[in-house]
Amino acid sequence: MACVNASTLLVLGPNAWFLLAVMLLLAAVVWRWALGRSPFQLVTAGARALAQLSAVALIIAWLSQHTALSFSFVAFMFVMAVWTSGHRVAPSGRWWMAAIPLAAAVAPMAALMFAFGVLPFNALAIIAVLGQQIGGAMSAVTLSGRRIRDELHLRHGETEAAVALGFRWPTARFMVGLPVAGEAVLPAVDQTRTAGLVTLPGAFVGMILGGAAPLDAGMIQLLVLISLLFVNSTAAAMTLWLSTLAAWDRPRSVAV
Repeated sequence: MACVNASTLLVLGPNAWFLLAVMLLLAAVVWRWALGRSPFQLVTAGARALAQLSAVALIIAWLSQHTALSFSFVAFMFVMAVWTSGHRVAPSGRWWMAAIPLAAAVAPMAALMFAFGVLPFNALAIIAVLGQQIGGAMSAVTLSGRRIRDELHLRHGETEAAVALGFRWPTARFMVGLPVAGEAVLPAVDQTRTAGLVTLPGAFVGMILGGAAPLDAGMIQLLVLISLLFVNSTAAAMTLWLSTLAAWDRPRSVAV
């Protein structure tokens, strides 16, 4: 009987590298011919992911021996998340405002996890958990910010009508943006609701394959999923608040 490799979920080797190229090519083809986008966007994204993950793996291996410096790496991830989401929401505006919803979402949850002793002062744990939270907040800011921005543009007449009736601009924008702001949190809600039924989260599977007790692996994954519900909800709420104040726009004659 062939020996089964129990140390990893996927079999790595030359075939894995060839499969990566095939998958990226197929994705680029669909991106171009079905969605009308430039295939170079996906090819560039794949190449960047390869280079970045290789570098990050080496950095994290080094940081595992320097716990205090792990916060510097987390700060770098935060800056990159601000840059990424900010330029998606306000490419020609105040993109740096994305730091507000990101910080408001991640900082309180990180503080709670440290305060309760759930998140240990360990470099790998800090980078893994806070990295997931920053990534979740980044996605929420991007999705909610773009969705609110488009809704305010499409329904600008309703906003003006509300102002004409006596509402202030922030209130009028809030009434238009509120129904769509929460849509950015739905993926996290669905992932939490269907955990163990539709998908097995990667951290859960990885811990079990690494030898952790199933109940311990489940509890850790549950902590991550629930924390992301708070992080994503807070990020979307703060993004809505910034949008109602027109805070993403560069200074100009905007009534507030």
